[in-house]
Amino acid sequence: MGPGSPTGLGRPAEPGRPAELGSPTGPIGAAEPGSPAEPGSTFSAPCATSWHDARALARRLGRAAPLAAHRLPLERALGHVLAEAVVALTDLPSFDTSAMDGWAVAGPGPWAVRMGEGLLAGRGEGEPLLDGQAVRIATGARIPAEATTVIRSEHARFDEVKGLLHATRAVVPGQDIRPRGQECRSGDQLLPVGTVVTPPVLGLAAAAGYDALVAVPLPRVDVFVLGDELLTAGLPQGGRIRDALGPMLGPWLHSLGAEVSAPQRLGDDAEALRRALTTSHADLVLTTGGTAAGPVDHVHPVLAEIGAELLVDGVSVRPGHPMLLARLADGGPYVVGLPGNPLAAVAGLMTLAEPLLRGIAGRPAQDSYHPPVREEVRGHPLDTRLIPVVHRADSVMPLHYSGPAMLRGIAAADGLAVVPPGGVRSGAEVEILDLPWTSAEPWTEGCFT
Repeated sequence: MGPGSPTGLGRPAEPGRPAELGSPTGPIGAAEPGSPAEPGSTFSAPCATSWHDARALARRLGRAAPLAAHRLPLERALGHVLAEAVVALTDLPSFDTSAMDGWAVAGPGPWAVRMGEGLLAGRGEGEPLLDGQAVRIATGARIPAEATTVIRSEHARFDEVKGLLHATRAVVPGQDIRPRGQECRSGDQLLPVGTVVTPPVLGLAAAAGYDALVAVPLPRVDVFVLGDELLTAGLPQGGRIRDALGPMLGPWLHSLGAEVSAPQRLGDDAEALRRALTTSHADLVLTTGGTAAGPVDHVHPVLAEIGAELLVDGVSVRPGHPMLLARLADGGPYVVGLPGNPLAAVAGLMTLAEPLLRGIAGRPAQDSYHPPVREEVRGHPLDTRLIPVVHRADSVMPLHYSGPAMLRGIAAADGLAVVPPGGVRSGAEVEILDLPWTSAEPWTEGCFT
């Protein structure tokens, strides 16, 4: 058993390897020896990593193990992260084009109308206009040479007898013409590395002439649900409860940009867990439950048996204290052990799995922010608390039902408040982590006026 590794999973630090990764100096953020443990806690305080340190470590580990980029056709790139910037291959638009259905005119009016079907999108430039001439033009059609403006159909009157076009409103040179390069010039960066490919990103890439994008593959995640007490259907009965994590984790992880296999329900079977871990080909494995020290809590013993490296063994956070982060031997997947209580599992997901997955997938770290809280939030004496909150105008409101086994609060929440030890006074600022479906990805950088 290595010093600072109570479960015997730590490895000696290799030359040049950071000591925080399960080395003899112990996990980063470990409490000072002799720090009191919370009554009833199954983890002693010296093992626990601070919440901020645990999250920062997971982020660094993910960034240090990015997946190799590959080229994807546009139809398969949705949800991936750009590994190469999208640079304009041409001016957009690539020629002067009409922004409206109407009339292209040259010089002052009234204008003699050139008869025929007019100029249509995709039909070429057409003959140059002479001063005093007009021709019908459709939205998206190429502006003919020498045209000075476009008059919308509803702002023009055509005298069929005299063959003259009259404007019913003042005409401004250049109006309703989208000039070449209005949106971008060839060589402009349209989207930076790290952009999440959304439907509008696909549209922009297509408009810019791309058929494929260089992106990071989606991380693969296996979910192993532990516990003989879990039911998969019907009402709780006979001392057994419904599995809330199996249905929740897959969609949650998918919203973080992962490719998730169907949950494997392993019960309280140590051999089944060992077999599942050693045969997984995922980039990340999530286990639910079994991370404490009870008679059927097999995660620690199995990890020790298969030679895993324990990186985080307990985090000073409520709920979610008995979470863990490990790496299987020989470059195997990372393992995030989530507590079995649902909100505690959410805490582990947001503390360890979310920043780790973002790093592996090439996504930028989530930006926290600090709005005021509307009412006092009580804190834990020693540990960070994660409390579901909802946005109300320019502040956040803490929600009830925030116990470790409860999901009612997080189901209504916009994010989690990171409450430091001792709590937060009403009106004071508090750090907020947005939930994946409420946060905006920073792909819009450079698009604001």
